Amino acid sequence: MKRILYLISLLFLVVGCNEKVIEKPEDLIARDKMVDILIDLALINAGKAIDPNVMEENQVEPMRYIYLKYEIDSAQFVKSDLYYAAIPLEYEAIYEAVEERLEAERIRLKEEREKETKKDTTGYKATKSVPLKTKE
Repeated sequence: MKRILYLISLLFLVVGCNEKVIEKPEDLIARDKMVDILIDLALINAGKAIDPNVMEENQVEPMRYIYLKYEIDSAQFVKSDLYYAAIPLEYEAIYEAVEERLEAERIRLKEEREKETKKDTTGYKATKSVPLKTKE
């Protein structure tokens, strides 16, 4: 009996998570484009965390930049974000895609930085450093 109750509860939970609460906007931002937008927003926020004045000094308004780059407006972004947020499984998938791409970029940049530090000024690759004294 407990198993049946558990399965029914699980079924309601799954069906409830897939239920569309908000109507699909006519100008819905495509999922892939939304991922790109959220990646840019994450990078902008990281930049602001590192140096809060950099945007202001360069007269960059982050959201205006996003709207111009992706040819969207604030209402379209808000409606699309609300629509995706109303579908928890889809919203989670979007944020997982954002996280995966940011992590891939982090790894790529780390590897690139490591390659640069291994080269000396003459263009030859540096060898592994060997300690002058050995521990005995």
